[in-house]
Amino acid sequence: MEKLNGNNVTLGNVSIEKWPLTERGSHQHLGPGELRVLVPAILGVLCVLGLACNLTAMVILFSNAHKGKLSLINSLIFNLMFADGLVLAFAVPFRAASYSKASWTLGWAVCKTADWFLQSCMAAKSFTVAVMAKACYRYVSNPTKQVSIHLGSILVVLFFTWLSACSVTVPHWLFAALLRESRGLVCVLAVPPEAREFMWVYVKAFPLGVFCAPLSFALLYFWRAYGRCHRRSSKTQNLRTQIRSRKLTLMLFSLTVAMAILWLPQWVVWVWESHVAEREMEGAQPLVSSPPLLLSLSAQLLTFSLSLVNPLIVLFLSEEFRDGYRGLWWRLTLRKQPQQKPKPGPHNPTSLRSPCPRPEPSSQLRGHSPSASQRPSREAHQSQPDLKDGIVLPDVEQFWQDRETGSHTEENDPTPWESHSKDGDRK
Repeated sequence: MEKLNGNNVTLGNVSIEKWPLTERGSHQHLGPGELRVLVPAILGVLCVLGLACNLTAMVILFSNAHKGKLSLINSLIFNLMFADGLVLAFAVPFRAASYSKASWTLGWAVCKTADWFLQSCMAAKSFTVAVMAKACYRYVSNPTKQVSIHLGSILVVLFFTWLSACSVTVPHWLFAALLRESRGLVCVLAVPPEAREFMWVYVKAFPLGVFCAPLSFALLYFWRAYGRCHRRSSKTQNLRTQIRSRKLTLMLFSLTVAMAILWLPQWVVWVWESHVAEREMEGAQPLVSSPPLLLSLSAQLLTFSLSLVNPLIVLFLSEEFRDGYRGLWWRLTLRKQPQQKPKPGPHNPTSLRSPCPRPEPSSQLRGHSPSASQRPSREAHQSQPDLKDGIVLPDVEQFWQDRETGSHTEENDPTPWESHSKDGDRK
């Protein structure tokens, strides 16, 4: 039989201490009222919109990798969207279902893995951002150097990222348990007495290792990378590369700032609840009461909204992704994609260039006019647009036609020296 006495719970012959951290923060059971309907509805909207945005971004990244545009930064962005998709597909629906019920009705297996799965995905996102900042700094430091990376190396980086994330959150799976209270079953962290000291250290080290250290590392490297992007270069091609590096750094920096801002309230609630739990276990009166219900709910909604904000940031700050979204939309609607003009680049000039002067034929140098058979072919050749040299200006085209047909007068002759040389030869 279970006996409840404050934070001490006797389950059979084993005495454990109930850690109220998860009970109030992660699996909050709402009382009857509007919140029991409003909160699951908000979570449902976030889930649908976020899944659509993240799946679209993942399809674009996978398509770019299939075309040969494989890079470490794009792979890390793909991993970030993948973690967001897992949160929205598995963690959010179960959380919405737990909020809509008066007690825990999802079973022991979900209680055992729900909080561990959510924290693992969030930790994987944090570690991914840290690795992304280092990769961005290396790219910005030498953007002209083509760094080739194999698929195996990318998979190793992603594997160790997820392995580290799943390892640091093991206590959430190990101590999760279903307990019966007056209102029904609740899912809490039930810590045995022998693990109390470990849990005391863990609740302080976990925010530092998952939130503070990775994001501080990422912000530092993004700041250094952004400073390098502002250094001017004398070469035009390097200047274009710096502009592209600056846009990339700004996008990744925005992802990091959004994660820091939207995830911070959840850690404030975490530290607050851990303080209250420690004071109650020591038998002392806590300095402050438990966090307000609206604060806990708002912190969780902001954390889940991060999975929707990330793909939107990538969409609005990345021109490559916007082009990918447009192309995907045209393919989904079965419409022909309009031809786009080539963007200015090292091989696409931005200004019009006149054609180089063509060498004079030997017949014209001797004063003979071209034959009738050669003139139509030459005129046909001139009528075709010269795509290689660019657009021919009208004045230049008229100049060459007058020279070849001999219709220019002596007053308007642009090359009088050639006329004098021809008169001398005839004499």
